[in-house]
Amino acid sequence: MSQICLAQVSDGPMLYRQDFKKISANNTVTITSYKKNGGDYVFVGGFGNIDVFSLNKEGLLTPISNHELYKQKGPARGMVADHINGTDFLFVANKYGNVIETFKILDNGSLDRVALVEDTDETHLGVAITLQVVHMKKSSYLFIGGLEETPGLSCFKILNDGKLEHVQSMKDDETIFTDGIIGMYTHKINGKTFLYTGGFQDNGVSSFRVYENGKFKNINNIGDNKTDRFLTGAYPVTGVQLGGNYYVIVGHRHHKYYERNGFIKNTDFFYHGDGVSVFKINTKGALVPHFVLKDDEHTKLQGQTRIEVVSVTEDEAILAVGTRDDASIQLCRLNKEGVLSPLNYLETGFSIYYGLRSHNIDSTDFLIAGSNRFDLHKVASYKVAPKIDTEGKVLRHVVNLKYKAEASEAQIEEAIKTFIDIKNDIPEIASIEWGINNSTEGASKGFTHSFTLTFNDEHAREIYLFHKAHLDLVSKVGPIIEDVFVMDYWTEK
Repeated sequence: MSQICLAQVSDGPMLYRQDFKKISANNTVTITSYKKNGGDYVFVGGFGNIDVFSLNKEGLLTPISNHELYKQKGPARGMVADHINGTDFLFVANKYGNVIETFKILDNGSLDRVALVEDTDETHLGVAITLQVVHMKKSSYLFIGGLEETPGLSCFKILNDGKLEHVQSMKDDETIFTDGIIGMYTHKINGKTFLYTGGFQDNGVSSFRVYENGKFKNINNIGDNKTDRFLTGAYPVTGVQLGGNYYVIVGHRHHKYYERNGFIKNTDFFYHGDGVSVFKINTKGALVPHFVLKDDEHTKLQGQTRIEVVSVTEDEAILAVGTRDDASIQLCRLNKEGVLSPLNYLETGFSIYYGLRSHNIDSTDFLIAGSNRFDLHKVASYKVAPKIDTEGKVLRHVVNLKYKAEASEAQIEEAIKTFIDIKNDIPEIASIEWGINNSTEGASKGFTHSFTLTFNDEHAREIYLFHKAHLDLVSKVGPIIEDVFVMDYWTEK
């Protein structure tokens, strides 16, 4: 029987940003990661390009390479890296290129394209969005879904050289939910393999049995309703096994959040709020509605676009929910009974559009996130760690600047005014003060101007850091800055 939980804030881990780096793609749409030869690599896909970074145990990102997508299209969607018969591959759905690209992952994490599969009338690769690798005893298969005009689900056998061989395609109809597959997940239960899909356009989820030869058949389907279902705009799909229980977790970005005329096929939708749905899987692999975590004033669940499993023990799993409309990452706990409860969240300062990935290094959990904003061009890493008690404290952000010798007084005055005025555009800044260095100790190292910004919490700092007004400030003042030294600290109010 389905239950609905009204969210309550709980103790638990928190997100702490470790790094952010520039990307060459126009935005970040999809992120995945991979371990190879003792290294940890992050692949960031957007419009036009894929960027490759290494990730170290402190959560620092180091650029390695960038790679142009087929026809410079994209964005890169549904990226998944996997090991196939001795070779490491990255599979990429080139959304508007209407192709699936296969890249070999080289020893340093860089990429080499080795195969390309174009859409046909029967393969449903147009506007491809989601990829899922399914390993069987003798072969591995790539399942593909998307948003094309004639939607459906397709399976390809992955050959040893990374090429794809078509196995089966199932055209969408009134019974299955495969119109706009943005999320997929697989469970292996009692030796059988099951695939679960979310249908964005037709507002529901479906389960399929996958056989050894890659063929598949529908098991059951569950659609949205007006009481206890939250499946309109079904978006991210993931899963977890806790003890002997198998769960599938489904999020949604409701159709009410879309303003483009003609994009939503069925505009006669019902909105009963935002929530994350938990389904329990029975012995036949079928989806059974089990639990709903409903959004409230204490959570950030509006416009869910990605759900990542951060960690799993025998008794519980920690999940991260990325949101486009709340521009946040919400951490949640799923217990063995399938009850999902909220923990802490971080307002990232940018909307997340599918670009969220969990990664573990030496027992430390990280999340890597990016934004669909075309003005940002950044990817950020976060450490998931016990929450630091900041009750009754404020956060100081101290920026020390050294201007170039050729910078004129007029340019410096304009830079100061621009910095001070930024508070008018970013209300999350509680206060701002500044001054010119007056130290006589000779240890200033040429830094002449100091600005101190105060934030009431870590959310406000993140919003400031990635706010368009701050990015414009950096772009405007950057040409006359020789060096910058920044420190943040918590202090009593």
